[in-house]
Amino acid sequence: MKILPEGAEPYKRTATFTDANAPSALRHRHTTKDGAWAKIVVVSGTLRYQILEPLLEEHLLSPGRPGIVEPTVPHELHFHENCEFYVEFYREAGRKSA
Repeated sequence: MKILPEGAEPYKRTATFTDANAPSALRHRHTTKDGAWAKIVVVSGTLRYQILEPLLEEHLLSPGRPGIVEPTVPHELHFHENCEFYVEFYREAGRKSA
């Protein structure tokens, strides 16, 4: 699993999502903006996180096992029943915009 860069600073957090209220865009190929890292934090249940490029990777996320999204890397999420999660967005230290 990837790790956040040293000194990465949080700047935004989503609401807590479930299978019922998560934006449909998360279920399909999408990316973060240039310079924007993300941490997928599972509150309960499990969530399958697929990194689509440059090589396919698949991770089962759970409480205490977050997923890290690198800037501009295509990925998607597959929800499991009773999963609750949120996403925290980070930028590298000193970077003003993401």
